[in-house]
Amino acid sequence: MTRLETMLGGSPYVAYLYGYPHKTAYRPLSPAPSLESVWARERREALFLYLHIPFCEMRCGFCNLFTAAGPREDVVQGYLQALTREARRVKEALGPTTFARIAVGGGTPTLLDVAGLHTVFDLAEQVMGADPHRLPVSVEVSPETVDAAKVAALRSRGVDRVSIGVQSFLESEVASVKRPQKTAQVESTLDLLRSAGFPTLNIDLIYGMEAQTEETWLASLRAALRFAPEELYLYPLYVRPLTFLGKKARAWDDQRLALYRAGRDFLRSEGYTQVSMRMFRARHAPAVDGPVYRCQEDGMVGLGCGARSYTERVHYSSEYAVGSREVRSIIASYSERTEASFGEVGYGFVLDEAEQRRRHMILSLLAEGVELAAYRQRFGTEALADFPELAELETHGLARRTPEALRLTDAGVERSDLIGPWLHSEPVRALMEGYSWR
Repeated sequence: MTRLETMLGGSPYVAYLYGYPHKTAYRPLSPAPSLESVWARERREALFLYLHIPFCEMRCGFCNLFTAAGPREDVVQGYLQALTREARRVKEALGPTTFARIAVGGGTPTLLDVAGLHTVFDLAEQVMGADPHRLPVSVEVSPETVDAAKVAALRSRGVDRVSIGVQSFLESEVASVKRPQKTAQVESTLDLLRSAGFPTLNIDLIYGMEAQTEETWLASLRAALRFAPEELYLYPLYVRPLTFLGKKARAWDDQRLALYRAGRDFLRSEGYTQVSMRMFRARHAPAVDGPVYRCQEDGMVGLGCGARSYTERVHYSSEYAVGSREVRSIIASYSERTEASFGEVGYGFVLDEAEQRRRHMILSLLAEGVELAAYRQRFGTEALADFPELAELETHGLARRTPEALRLTDAGVERSDLIGPWLHSEPVRALMEGYSWR
């Protein structure tokens, strides 16, 4: 029996792959290279600028993001000052740069007050040279932290996409994942966001929560559609180490696959196009505007504690943690750093040529598919020769090959969280398995 066949005999929910290698494969880099050397040979015509705000009003029971709940105001201000120092040093190292996208995430960016939000956008525009009025800009918001003044500030700075984590419109379900959320407040916030005229509203929902049924899951989807979101992301519940749910002594599901299929079929019947396992896009969604950005090929500049940056050869970030004490310690150390200290890359992963090819292949396959000519043009070799294991996906009906591309079938898409980890290289798997959660 092959490794894929063994994995197919278990849960389809192994791990969500949104980047490769995963952050748990990062380690201290010694000697630490300079920012200038890391970016020296990189294309800088279509970079993604990401700014991370590692604060929330609360930590949800399923959350393993790098964030601290309920920070004091002096901690927030100290962080923003350090973010300013980092932005200046990074821009110095990058030199002339063109950005294709801007995103502000976390955590919860709208935990910041209006002045704090303007500080973040001032950094993007005045320090980094990324004009929010000319580029697609996405910001994460939450029902508990958004108000009319913050919404007006975001619109005034050119934000054209807001993403809100609702998770469920049933209070009993969100309570089961330690999220004390009131449906009336959620609906009021969604009304506010719609009335503000953001071209794209995204709503995040979660399936697989305790006591959730197909009926209640579809009820949440119907509730979401009342606000005509341009995008919907459907996330399976993951129970991860050190989270509130991860500490509960119980077995978790598995009805997630049935709920996924019910949600997928419902949204398709309502005219939504499935873009990936998680993402669904409405007919009325605006065309994606701005410069072309391809995550397989173009770099990312991450600013802030918890943000990751990607070049072709080096991926790097601050250290990662989930536990409250460790997260706060890392944020405190970040906030004390000098501008000069941000000129070194001390923690990350160096991709050799084999890992660069693998990253391109995995990220392509889990999105629009592996375009064979694009792979050949970039690497000078054939994707299916470099990765003969891909033929096994066809054998099991998980992918279909045409002369132009290899793309996942519906059966493959619903197993994206298995296929991604299956394709990890052995060195990356070993690093991830050796990671010490804290």
